[in-house]
Amino acid sequence: MTRNITIRAAERRDCALILQFIKDLADYEHMLDQVSATEQLLEDWLFDKRAAEVIFAVRGGEEVGFALYFHNFSTFLGAAGIYLEDLFVKPDYRGQGIGKAILSELARIAIERGCGRLEWWCLDWNKPSIDFYKSLGAKPMDEWTTYRVTGGALRDLGGAD
Repeated sequence: MTRNITIRAAERRDCALILQFIKDLADYEHMLDQVSATEQLLEDWLFDKRAAEVIFAVRGGEEVGFALYFHNFSTFLGAAGIYLEDLFVKPDYRGQGIGKAILSELARIAIERGCGRLEWWCLDWNKPSIDFYKSLGAKPMDEWTTYRVTGGALRDLGGAD
């Protein structure tokens, strides 16, 4: 890969490392207090239930970036896509092609699996990331609003006591 960057799939033994990347990303996004993931939850959902996948960017034997992604489905395309939930590159390694290498690998995976698209969300205030994504040809979906139901509202909607 670019500039001695290799990409590897996460393994079960990587749950602590995955959790650390999640916490580092949450800290960067000022949301560390919202992280309730644990190594056991990650092991269960990623490796037992296989609900998502993780790849790492490695340079010099060190994991310096990660991405967590899963398949979604486009009814209009009639095909699956890849949804990138999290992408994080350690601050000391930014601007060195690592984020691009991760996204290139995800695009390669999407093509290999016959997916119709690769998509993700980005916080509105994260101008460095927005500029980076646009430089790769990504287009913002300004006409869409994200909705979320969690916690008590989710339990109410689902009819839980």
